[in-house]
Amino acid sequence: MSENIIAIVGRPNVGKSTLFNRLTSARTAIEEKMPGVTRDRLYGLFDWRGRNMVVIDTGGITFGGDDQITTQVQKQVNLAVEEAQIIIFLLDGREGLTALDEEIAEMLRRSGKTVIPVINKLDTLAREDERYGFFGLGFNEPLAVSAAHGRGIGDLLDLIFDNLPPGAEEGRPDPEGLVKIAVIGRPNVGKSSLINSLLGKERVVVSREPGTTREAVDTYLSYNDQPCLIIDTAGIRRKSKVKDAVEYYSVLRSLKAVQRADVALLILDGESGITEQDQKLAGYVVETGKGLILVVNKWDLFKGDENSRLSILNELKRKFSFASYAPHIFVSALSGWRLDRLFPLVMQTWQEQHKRISTALLNELLEDALTVNPPPPVKGKRVRIYYAPQPEVKPPRFVFFANEPELIHFSYRRYLENRIREAFSFAGTPIEVKFKRRERRGE
Repeated sequence: MSENIIAIVGRPNVGKSTLFNRLTSARTAIEEKMPGVTRDRLYGLFDWRGRNMVVIDTGGITFGGDDQITTQVQKQVNLAVEEAQIIIFLLDGREGLTALDEEIAEMLRRSGKTVIPVINKLDTLAREDERYGFFGLGFNEPLAVSAAHGRGIGDLLDLIFDNLPPGAEEGRPDPEGLVKIAVIGRPNVGKSSLINSLLGKERVVVSREPGTTREAVDTYLSYNDQPCLIIDTAGIRRKSKVKDAVEYYSVLRSLKAVQRADVALLILDGESGITEQDQKLAGYVVETGKGLILVVNKWDLFKGDENSRLSILNELKRKFSFASYAPHIFVSALSGWRLDRLFPLVMQTWQEQHKRISTALLNELLEDALTVNPPPPVKGKRVRIYYAPQPEVKPPRFVFFANEPELIHFSYRRYLENRIREAFSFAGTPIEVKFKRRERRGE
């Protein structure tokens, strides 16, 4: 699958974050915000016409400043432009074209990327003519939108879709039943060392310097006659950018790899502990419906230390409570300790993603769940749940048909999800529980 990355670029206060929020709230695959996922609105996911896309919210470009914050913002913008297939060049229709806009336009022209000029804050059709002042930027006809009110967003999404590269698979075709495994995590947690230990050879460069993997490295292999693809995701293309932008770039490359993968191995540093970025990466895996395994690396430093093991177990439980189904494993990439248990765990997670429960068996569970804990009445209305099939896998999706689906509280959805997991496990994979109205006959 091609990686579909869209960067929103512009000067300060033109509404980049408002547009970002508008695009990500329009996604159809995600209906729930996971704890710890969206605190730093730097990147997000949305879906349009069957294509999954990553959108990047960059800082406002000012040029010329030599302070640390300005320099950091500019570097992050450069990285976003470098990675993106499409650039949304956001402009302010109320203030009109500025000299800074023209400087940014020149930078974007040099990038060689597809640029969509978008004029924000044009809230009504009467203000549409104000966009003509931006035609001199040298791009295609600018699109008028109001990110705050949603005006023109559908047209923008169609324009993004029409300019995306083809969605065909890149490189060689996937073998039948290929298990795609993304190795993700913060810089210097041991991703490349782990892959080298698994493969028994120096397939990727290992170094103590963060960011030494310049490109994502794909490795095909077979495990018990099962074809697999391992995607190493560490990556900084240019050493000059390592110092200030390692974390940002690492996240971006991880997002791209997760999109391609079936199962993500989130590598955690047993020495430095779990960070907020670890939580965000796990949250992204959950949002995209991929399998997740938590791999605590560098555990050779603590072997035999039961207090440390219990401490990290408690930390895992607390900080990844939104993905409590994800199995964990303690390993040492350096010595190879317990790495032989990793592939069986991956295969189990992959199989759980493809597990399908018969409607008859699922409805036996539903009947029992309703008997033990029926949904409470809401405003005098009795909620009835009639039956539930499982129409999809990867991730497993369950649809419960009810008379008043909109009255079913989130906590009851969680109750049914827990009952499903108690009965059928689905270890390592998120599951989706949805409610739909059962139409009466004749309607």
